[in-house]
Amino acid sequence: MSDQKQTKLNQLKQAIIDAKLTPELAATATQLVFGDGNPNADLVFIGEAPGKNEDLQGIPFVGAAGKFLNEMLEMIGLDRQDIYITNIVKYRPPNNRDPLPEEKAEFLPYLQQQLAIIKPKLIITLGRHSMECFLPGLKISQCHGQAKRKAGQVYLPLFHPAAALYNGGMRQTVIDDFMTIPALLEIINETK
Repeated sequence: MSDQKQTKLNQLKQAIIDAKLTPELAATATQLVFGDGNPNADLVFIGEAPGKNEDLQGIPFVGAAGKFLNEMLEMIGLDRQDIYITNIVKYRPPNNRDPLPEEKAEFLPYLQQQLAIIKPKLIITLGRHSMECFLPGLKISQCHGQAKRKAGQVYLPLFHPAAALYNGGMRQTVIDDFMTIPALLEIINETK
């Protein structure tokens, strides 16, 4: 089963390259950063776009924010092999600027296909940009750490791990929100 999913993900990755999405972003990026982890994962984490380290390695969340994410996964007894992680925009924006609305819009159908292949029980959005793609109209400062169900899918909006790195006062909030994941997954499994 996982081989089939991985094959479909590989085909989707190639489809993005073939479609020549966001050519101006692709031109300044080293490579497409598609996603990483277990194609059968119950949890999918979605960030906004690759940064410098991600662009160089071709893997999402490998920089400082990724290390913090790995630490938090350990706190709840998981590691990167248990989850799947990706971004909305799959090319690094120049100078780590925020992805533009039209860039997010171009990648969104492919992200939706990626999620349709994986079929996670819980989608965890990391940061405002990611949350707005799935839960438009909400403010992350008001709804972080609160699960939302939309069209049969459960979402958990979290602050981006980088927020805790730039603002030490947010570190505990980010960790506390993260710690709710196992119980939330248990509830989802019971209601399925």
